[in-house]
Amino acid sequence: MSSEVIHDISSAADIISESDAVTLVSHIDADGIASASIMLQTLKREHIPVNPVFIRQLEPMTIPHIPRDSSLKLFTDLGSGQQHLLEDAGFTSDEVLILDHHIPQPAENGTEYRQVNTQFYGDEYQKCSAAGICYLVSRKINENNIDLSKLGVVGNVGDMMAREAGKLCGIAHWIAEDAEKNGILQIRFGINCYGLSTRALHLSISNSDDPVIPGISGKPAAAAAFLVRAGIYPSESSVRIFEELNDDEVRKLSSSLAEQMIANGESTERLFAEQYFFPDEPEKSPLRNASEYATMLNACGRWQKPAVGAAVCEGDRGVRYCEAEHMLRHHRSIIRELCEYILDTGVDELSAIQTIHTGDRYPDTVVGIGAGMALSKLNPAKPILVLCTVSDAPDQVKVSMRTNERTVRRGVNLQEALCISAAEFNGAGGGHNIAAGAYIPKGCENDFIRRVNELIEEQVAPRAKNC
Repeated sequence: MSSEVIHDISSAADIISESDAVTLVSHIDADGIASASIMLQTLKREHIPVNPVFIRQLEPMTIPHIPRDSSLKLFTDLGSGQQHLLEDAGFTSDEVLILDHHIPQPAENGTEYRQVNTQFYGDEYQKCSAAGICYLVSRKINENNIDLSKLGVVGNVGDMMAREAGKLCGIAHWIAEDAEKNGILQIRFGINCYGLSTRALHLSISNSDDPVIPGISGKPAAAAAFLVRAGIYPSESSVRIFEELNDDEVRKLSSSLAEQMIANGESTERLFAEQYFFPDEPEKSPLRNASEYATMLNACGRWQKPAVGAAVCEGDRGVRYCEAEHMLRHHRSIIRELCEYILDTGVDELSAIQTIHTGDRYPDTVVGIGAGMALSKLNPAKPILVLCTVSDAPDQVKVSMRTNERTVRRGVNLQEALCISAAEFNGAGGGHNIAAGAYIPKGCENDFIRRVNELIEEQVAPRAKNC
């Protein structure tokens, strides 16, 4: 690690350790819950009183949820992009610490909040989430917190830090290696599919949309037949999961899938990826690998029970875990229904994006996930923008956008487009190049959509001219 990173992490560790009490404010997605859980456990081990506050976004409506007392206000997985709101609300620089990875937006009147942000330190840190930063700070506070590296990996994977390269990179991979060296993690190279610890293998590969596997994606029966021909399934009615395969079977599966891609003129670039398994969790459990663990945390957050996810992170495998499993099943059911609704209703296709307004049919916390699932079955070359109403803010509209790695490589940056356009309509946006969201005032939807379309066109245009 560079001297600058070491200095900032050490400073953050000192600020936390010297605090009499902490108000911990975090986001409700997998990275936010993992980040909060790392710091919650760290603070409890140091016997520092802590009050967790989970919010879906740092905005004027949620600022009042932050108590105005003498505690340190520790923001994880948010805060860097909303420093102007903290300043407007009267929070001083000496009462705030931010651990984040989103693009910083300085406070308008110059308040300089203390923060550790991966955006400050160069390429090695760009693909590290807030949970990764929280783990590094926690480890600096006490080296015995090595067990929390597990949550650092979950947060990174949950925030898609492994998606582009097919593995965690830079400091995020160092965290994974730290966990592996201490027996907390097993890193295994395998197929780039979801559900490798819980789903029947033919369902995992037939659900693959990045990459799309010709003749297999979207066709479970064809996938089962393929696995029989590859010598993985004894019959088409067999059920095996990826984690049950031995090394020879993994190689056989990998080569058969590669042959399928090549025979259909497709690249194998996205076919393989590192997978991150936790040996202390039971086999066939949703917590067995980082990707599925993150999905459970997302389910808890999206259904307004982030504290349940935090309890699971702290080791609860009883009542809270059962509650989390229930939310996970419900979450998956609603996401499938939402995806079908988008496909059945159809989208409005513009020159650079495709859009749909789901109204109040689905909670605003899940529309982005459904949009991402539907994208591969629509026009994958155009980002999808989904609007919906916000149940507790009838004067606002939630915007969610999703795209894929191929489109990002063409120059598309959803976070940039939504931040710029939302600000022009007195709203607020944030996120990443591949997935982003915003809140805008109700009534400006059509003009907002046109502006986003213009911005995406402008992003792609320079790359097109060079082709």
